Amino acid sequence: MKGFFGNLKGDAFGGLTAGIVALPLALAFGVSSGLGPSAGLYGAIFISFFAALFGGTSTQISGPTAPMTAVSMVVIAGIIAANDGSIEKALPAILTVFLLSGLIQIGLGMVGLGKYIRYIPYPVVSGFMTAIGVIILLTQVLPSLGYYPKEDVAFVDRFKAQAEEVILENILKEEAGEGILVLENFKETISRADTISQDDILTESKILAAKEASGALGALKVFPRALKNINWLELLLALGTIIIIYGFKRITTVLPSTLVALIVMSAIAFGLGLEYRAIEEIPGGIPVPKWEIFTKFNINSIVPYIFTALTLALLGAIDSLLTSVIADNMTKTKHKPNRELIGQGIGNSIAALFGGIPGAGATIRTVVNINSGGKTKLSGMIAGAMLLIIMLGLGPVASKIPAAVLAGILITVGIGVMDYKGLKAIASLPKDIKLGPLRFSSEVLIMLIVLLLSTFWNLVYAVGIGLIIASLMFMKKIGDLTAERSDVKPLKEEEGWGDETDFLSALNQKVFIKHLKGPLFFGSTSDFQKLASQIPDTASVVVMRLGLMQYMDQSGLYAMEEMILDLKKKNIDILFVGLLRQPRYMMERIDIIPDLVPETSIFETFDECIAGIK
Repeated sequence: MKGFFGNLKGDAFGGLTAGIVALPLALAFGVSSGLGPSAGLYGAIFISFFAALFGGTSTQISGPTAPMTAVSMVVIAGIIAANDGSIEKALPAILTVFLLSGLIQIGLGMVGLGKYIRYIPYPVVSGFMTAIGVIILLTQVLPSLGYYPKEDVAFVDRFKAQAEEVILENILKEEAGEGILVLENFKETISRADTISQDDILTESKILAAKEASGALGALKVFPRALKNINWLELLLALGTIIIIYGFKRITTVLPSTLVALIVMSAIAFGLGLEYRAIEEIPGGIPVPKWEIFTKFNINSIVPYIFTALTLALLGAIDSLLTSVIADNMTKTKHKPNRELIGQGIGNSIAALFGGIPGAGATIRTVVNINSGGKTKLSGMIAGAMLLIIMLGLGPVASKIPAAVLAGILITVGIGVMDYKGLKAIASLPKDIKLGPLRFSSEVLIMLIVLLLSTFWNLVYAVGIGLIIASLMFMKKIGDLTAERSDVKPLKEEEGWGDETDFLSALNQKVFIKHLKGPLFFGSTSDFQKLASQIPDTASVVVMRLGLMQYMDQSGLYAMEEMILDLKKKNIDILFVGLLRQPRYMMERIDIIPDLVPETSIFETFDECIAGIK
């Protein structure tokens, strides 16, 4: 306990400062997600407190982040659309997906996968982070202009015919489910269709209009309409917020510029009695669990989003552990990655139970905490507790914040989250692949593919495709490198190793040496399989120097077997030199050793091999 409270003053100041920084971002991320500002606050409160309590990074401050919110936005929009546009109907399924992602994170930590997260290729992370920034910018341009597609009467009217089709289709589905749909007699269908009102059609039209304008691509589609319907007051509020955020940083960094912008612009809008659009009301009182997660659980509504829950879990793990590394560098400490994943998973699970959006370790808030004196887990717990107190005491006041102000805050977040380091490197990275007359950098190509697919198609699939392409390109490069370094030549042409220089020249055309200088795996077997055809009829012995072949997979194992069998047909003996443990174990499993290569043909050193040949 002494260690826990040993830095009480520093942790209190660090936690309070980090909580103040987190407040406007929590509200903004909640609104951006589609669940409202209270969901962002609940996420910040519970994730910050419980991830700190159970996590493995002492100074980490957790909560909703831009990447997690961007993926959550996709989940929320998809489930709401599948539930007739009703957030109330969709909420149990949405929170169940978030709960599942938290449980997956706990599982990842318990099985010890935390240390492997760092192996995700940088181009995939770079493309994804830049895409997050682009998505936030494009989706927040509309509210910053004061344009809301559901309120554009002319735009909504376009979808009335489609809305009637959707409503009729839903009636037919209901009848089919009830077993009363009769193709010869549509009396029941006609009866139900007669009850459809213009309000029903309008409601469905608004749902379709919102769906059409959702995401980055949807925002681009309706952008021309937004320009024709600018609400100048909302635009000025958003621009004022952006100017204060960037301008105040030049004056001082003692106070967080986002909080200053939030307070100043909200005070101006409310104090002058301007007719602005406020955010949704933040409910008062202590947060209560959303038991409908369990009472209204429906496995069919969750199944399409299981992969998305896994992606949320992995993204949160990457986001948190990268922040942990930054915290380590600043504090000269060492975090516990698996414990950190368990802590993040517990935080996200509890946040989901109370209706909060998922989050992760937040770099800016963690840095602020450390610089303000935070050193132990108490700082993160204090940050969460302070946000709860602010919500309970200032909830009605916070409900008066202009929506355009939060849009302005998110625009600065979108600009800041993009990976400019990766973008700057585009021109300088080596162009190592050729497509027709054009040459590209494989790293840049992966980044751009992930960036474009994430922005305009699907964040989840984009990361998966990026990982697959990166893996394939890596295996191709390693295979080419292995094949290049382990070519087969007569000894007089071979660039021999030091201990081969005194080998008898009289045996040059009878004894060939094969150097294997890397793993023999499925990416390098094609060139290896050409070995038998490269050995001339004059050869009687092939010496395979395997001291640098550390690893062999099943593809490499069978390639080795086929090569030895081909050489045996030519009455050529195979000698192994420096065979290592793992390749030997693999070859013993299918009896290459001793059936094809007996123990007498395996040597520890090249000198022993020479003596055997002589």
